[in-house]
Amino acid sequence: MMRILIRGAIGLLAATAIGTVVVADDMGEVTVQASRVVSKTVGRTASGIPIVDVSLSYGVSAKDLDLASHAGAMELQKRVADAARAACKELIRQYPDSPQNDADCEKNATAKAMVRVNEMLAAAAKKPGG
Repeated sequence: MMRILIRGAIGLLAATAIGTVVVADDMGEVTVQASRVVSKTVGRTASGIPIVDVSLSYGVSAKDLDLASHAGAMELQKRVADAARAACKELIRQYPDSPQNDADCEKNATAKAMVRVNEMLAAAAKKPGG
């Protein structure tokens, strides 16, 4: 009976450790997605509906940052803003006739990504030692 309990405890500990690794690995990246509405139709769906919205996504890694520190949090926020800026510049390069301006594109892309950044920072603050 004692062996069964010990094996069960070891199995539970292993499952918890693996689950923690998956969660920690999942917390290492933020996706920044910039969108633009273009004034021309860029295609049509199978049912004939015009496609006029385009987007570009960049992944921003936080794996090398200590998100529990102020410096780590600020660096992640800077990386997200830089990725939003780069994505919007690329969209404007590809679709120069778009009515949306760069500032709106950057603001919206950054704001959407900051939701995930704030979740990551809150999780890092709750970790033991954070």
